[in-house]
Amino acid sequence: MFGANLTTFHPTLFILLGLTATHIWISLPFCFMFFLSLTGNGVLLFLIRTECSLHQPMFLFLAMLSFVDLVLSLSTLPKMLAIFWFGAIAISSHSCLSQMFFIHAFSAMESGVLVAMALDRSVAICNPLRYATILPSVVVAKIGGVGLTISFPSLAHRLHYHGSHMIAYTFCEHMAVVKLACEATTVDNLYAFVVAIFLGGGDVVFIAYSYGQIVRTVMHFPSPEERAKAGSTCTAHVCVILFFYGPGFLSVVMQRFGAPTASAAKVILANLYLLFPPALDPIVYGMKTNRKQIELT
Repeated sequence: MFGANLTTFHPTLFILLGLTATHIWISLPFCFMFFLSLTGNGVLLFLIRTECSLHQPMFLFLAMLSFVDLVLSLSTLPKMLAIFWFGAIAISSHSCLSQMFFIHAFSAMESGVLVAMALDRSVAICNPLRYATILPSVVVAKIGGVGLTISFPSLAHRLHYHGSHMIAYTFCEHMAVVKLACEATTVDNLYAFVVAIFLGGGDVVFIAYSYGQIVRTVMHFPSPEERAKAGSTCTAHVCVILFFYGPGFLSVVMQRFGAPTASAAKVILANLYLLFPPALDPIVYGMKTNRKQIELT
């Protein structure tokens, strides 16, 4: 019994090992993306809050997206930079589970907001006369509040772990933590797979359907100018979708079907999934917001 307690336990600390050998140079782009995320999303939230002309469903969704991006950045990047700059590779188990919650909950929120934005564009282009009826402020608030996933950390917390508690990432990646367990993890693997399919996959299907409706409607517009104008309203959203789902899809594929150990490419791709959207979204939508303000002045 005593020997079993030495090898099966709930660790008080996890060790984050990802990219620590290259921290001298890799910290620079991480720091730059953190700066872009904080300043860009902060400025967008300030503009949308203070500019009455931007109090429309499209920009309210953008405010939700900026808020989610800020939370994702603040829940992951400070710890990453602490690892690179100060060698602070240890993270408490409670902090690890909390970080896991914020990553999955707000990633799900971001996916839900992107779905809502696709619905917004679909209604605006396909049913413009019913736009105010279909998307009133109450519906906007309800759509923006969906998408929480809170079971990942609770499932991971119930597991018992081997003596090794080293995570080959710069953050508490769910499957990397689960793989340290010394008991059956079928429930965790199945739950993660089902959530990825029905939440992420379902959102992608809905977005694809919305844009299919948009393309079908736009193709019936009489003039090329009208088609170009309608297409330009969707360009920023399509870019943001690619930023979010592209690295996320590749990261999931590499996690499920790649090598059992975390290679540098797998770690970098997992980081890009968390870093790219918060850093690049405000740049893409910032130009659109400025254009909208110019049109209204």
